[in-house]
Amino acid sequence: MTLEVETRHRLASFSLDAAFSSEGGVTALFGRSGSGKTTLINIIAGLLRPNIGRIVLDGDVIVDTHQGIFTPPHRRRFGYVFQESRLFPHLNVRRNLTYGRWFAGRTDAGQSFDKIIDLLGVEPLLERAPANLSGGEKQRIAIGRALLSNPRLLLMDEPFAALDDARKSEILPYLERLRDETDIPVVYVSHSVTEVARLANRVIALENGRVTAAGDAASVLSLSALSPMIGKREAGAVIEGVVETDDHEPRLTVIRARDTLFRVPKISLADGRDIRLHIAARDVMLATKRPEGLSALNIIEGTIAEIAEEENGAIDVRVDCGGNIIVSRITGFSGERLGLSIGMPVHLVIKSVALNP
Repeated sequence: MTLEVETRHRLASFSLDAAFSSEGGVTALFGRSGSGKTTLINIIAGLLRPNIGRIVLDGDVIVDTHQGIFTPPHRRRFGYVFQESRLFPHLNVRRNLTYGRWFAGRTDAGQSFDKIIDLLGVEPLLERAPANLSGGEKQRIAIGRALLSNPRLLLMDEPFAALDDARKSEILPYLERLRDETDIPVVYVSHSVTEVARLANRVIALENGRVTAAGDAASVLSLSALSPMIGKREAGAVIEGVVETDDHEPRLTVIRARDTLFRVPKISLADGRDIRLHIAARDVMLATKRPEGLSALNIIEGTIAEIAEEENGAIDVRVDCGGNIIVSRITGFSGERLGLSIGMPVHLVIKSVALNP
């Protein structure tokens, strides 16, 4: 699947001028509130007609303002999952789900009902009314309804925005299954590094209506230029690795990223499984000599590649650890006291419980 988007649009004082392409999988539109993410996804959906634009999906021209082409939303065969589930309150779960099949084109078209039920784990909910569902359950039903419409492209606009952390943790594994077990491409809007790092194959970073970075998730989310956009709590690095069993300690899982090993609390994934680690900069300590007598299990050697000043007297120290870039956020005073400089060898200290696979 190839999706190509070029668009320019003005809404009052806000202007969107963005272009990107995607080759399938999950493409995340990432940025702060007001960056243009929802405007862009609504243009892709056909809910907003751009002043100037061109959208092509697998050679099918959906929009071309120069040629006067604008395919109406109901003819695009795109599924859309909004921030709120928007279920029909007078229909039970089963009938909400099967409503999506009206748009599948043929009675036998679309994803198998049983397959979607299994994929989303909603069989026990089929006879319930929407009023008797949790927020996470409602979103799973909304996703199922969109999938049963046999979409060529699935659009998701911050589907976790109305959910608390517990409900997000409940539904994230189902979205991973959707990514891994179906061939439906997804455009996913979010401002959460955790969500994007876990789900996205490709990230398009937006700021003030412009694309500021595009590429694979680990590379984009680790860019120092994106730190102000990401925020203090989530700023850091995303590392790609594979799962390895720790034969000496069954309560831990080892993640190998190039030649660097990270130890995290036990996770239920098979050896060899690809995984990403989000390492928040605020959770990484620096030492100029290898420390001893610490509870931290991850003490990693590296070389300082960059030192960037942040607000409130902090600095971000980017350390190259065998090809993996890890960021440590410390005070400028600590940096001066340690005499940090580019090219200097250092040790990073990371608590295992702070790592977020």
